[in-house]
Amino acid sequence: MHEMSIAMAVVGQVEEAARAGGAVAVTSVRLQVGELAGVVPDALSFCFELACDGTVLEGAELVVDSVRATARCAPCADEWAVGMPPQLCCPLCGEATAELLSGRELQIADVHWDEGPAQRRTREPISEER
Repeated sequence: MHEMSIAMAVVGQVEEAARAGGAVAVTSVRLQVGELAGVVPDALSFCFELACDGTVLEGAELVVDSVRATARCAPCADEWAVGMPPQLCCPLCGEATAELLSGRELQIADVHWDEGPAQRRTREPISEER
């Protein structure tokens, strides 16, 4: 199941960024996943939860935004939803010269985290001497 390797990569990247940003806990991660990316969202969610254990992401919510696959015909410039199974021949002119515009995405779109309590600053005592 390649969803586990995807989840581990996402957790690793988010954890590195969160720690560098001073986060004490990540509350949510939003991913964009294209229809043609070959990812099963439920499997990814399950694997994400497992991959988060023991990290700053433990308990974080995973939000998966599905990205519709679209294509454009080079000769006639028609654009259409590719669908599943993918239709890569132009429905308008029948040409098989489609350019895939979207649907293969697999990217981190947004991360929310909590920063720790503001560090207290201590003032040096004001000297009695003048």
